[in-house]
Amino acid sequence: MSSVAGGDIVCTRDAIPFPSLFGAEILSLSAFPVTNFSTSLPQADQHFALNITGLDFCNVSVEYTHPGWNDRINVQVWLPLSSGQWNERFMGTGGAAYASELGVLSLPYAVSLGYSAVATNGGHPSAYFDPSSWALSSPGNVNWFLLQDFAAVALDDAATIGKAVTRAYYGSPARYSYWNGCSEGGRQGLMMAQRYPTQYDGIIAASPAINWEKILVAGYWPQLVMNQLGVYPLECEFEAITAAATAACDALDGVEDGIIATSGLCQFDPYTMVGQTFNCSTTGTLTTVSAEAATVALAIWTGSRSVSGEFQWYGLNQDAPLNVQAPTSCLIPGRPCPSDFTPFYQLSNTWLTYFVAKNPVFNVTNMTYGDYDSLFRQSTNQYASIIGTADPDLIDFRTSGAKMIAWHGLADPLISANGTIEYYERVLERDPRTADYFRFFAAPGGGHCGGGVGYYPDGGLQALVDWVESGITPETLLGRTLPDEEGRIREAPLCPYPMVAAYQGGDVGVAGSFRCQESF
Repeated sequence: MSSVAGGDIVCTRDAIPFPSLFGAEILSLSAFPVTNFSTSLPQADQHFALNITGLDFCNVSVEYTHPGWNDRINVQVWLPLSSGQWNERFMGTGGAAYASELGVLSLPYAVSLGYSAVATNGGHPSAYFDPSSWALSSPGNVNWFLLQDFAAVALDDAATIGKAVTRAYYGSPARYSYWNGCSEGGRQGLMMAQRYPTQYDGIIAASPAINWEKILVAGYWPQLVMNQLGVYPLECEFEAITAAATAACDALDGVEDGIIATSGLCQFDPYTMVGQTFNCSTTGTLTTVSAEAATVALAIWTGSRSVSGEFQWYGLNQDAPLNVQAPTSCLIPGRPCPSDFTPFYQLSNTWLTYFVAKNPVFNVTNMTYGDYDSLFRQSTNQYASIIGTADPDLIDFRTSGAKMIAWHGLADPLISANGTIEYYERVLERDPRTADYFRFFAAPGGGHCGGGVGYYPDGGLQALVDWVESGITPETLLGRTLPDEEGRIREAPLCPYPMVAAYQGGDVGVAGSFRCQESF
């Protein structure tokens, strides 16, 4: 560590040596101080929307390559500017969709809490929904090196580089290291636990995009169903069906709160809505629910199936918005048409185009059910071992002494919470000691990494820190809702799976009115 008079740390290129990274060549390093930084952050990464002001940090960028891979990866490390602002902890931050990092959407929060923090671009532009610039080395040929970087390798590299820069800057290593991510960031966290189990002392993996090779193909399933029907129902038809399903199944948990907490018990039949008239918010006119809308809704709830009816992947729960996976946002003389500008549609479309078909001009809209089945099999066959992140063997992670918290909103409209539950059940089956180091919390009514009418873990990061550093096992996480139209916020405990929060009576907006038990 280099110092000036008074012991202040110097944030310059010359004060920070190149980190050592086995199997890689460091190409450049830059460092400069940033003072009085301010930003507004959306709800994400274990916090509600917040404003950050007056942040001072040292911004370190490291560029490196893996010789022979023809890649160039950029890593950013933000460090509280003075040692007195540093809490002696290090944090790895995750990405979203095809972006390996969120950068200015994740690093400021970590630094505001006193962490030094790292983000990696994984060797490709951080375009969330468009991998066209890096997916193929040529038509028909996947850029396997960049895919390996994205899937796993760059994540391990970032942890090593970030820790080395932290040690060089402060003159001592971080006492504890944590991972914090949601969606793709959740998948990345699980990848670290599975493949690099000693890098982090604690991991939060929220709404994780595990089984990537399946969920992205399954994400096109509703569009395929509509294409085959030749009908694209109005979004308000889907809204009416969701509202009816929620009303029918809301009280199954013993409390009416606009949330389906017992999705596995909800047997609502969308075809009971066919022919019913309602006021459509899209057109402002009276509209009738069509049979096609019920067919698409059921397809989304039951999940992707083969031509012969065999299970391929899980569907969404009944209170999840349907129009995220079945977007129909435009009108052609009174008839809706599909929209290709929603994020999940783009993710599924580009995965099928660039990674499965490996053809930039592949037209997904021309697929038959048979074509879809073949592409589903090929995606699983070619990519499960690379990016699937569904290995239930966490024994090395357990042996390292690390801890992990995963959570998933049950009304997630992008990634089915049922896939995360299935993964956790496989981990439990393999290791009866799982709850000693890995706990999963379902969030009734919660959306994807935030949003929704239901609960969001408030204080999940601190719960992880307390578990790692003080041995305080998280028996619950505090779930909080966003304010409703009258500004009210409800609270309830989020229970470690398979326990559920059963209503005991009293104010439904107070956490003390619920108790974790085996069933409702």
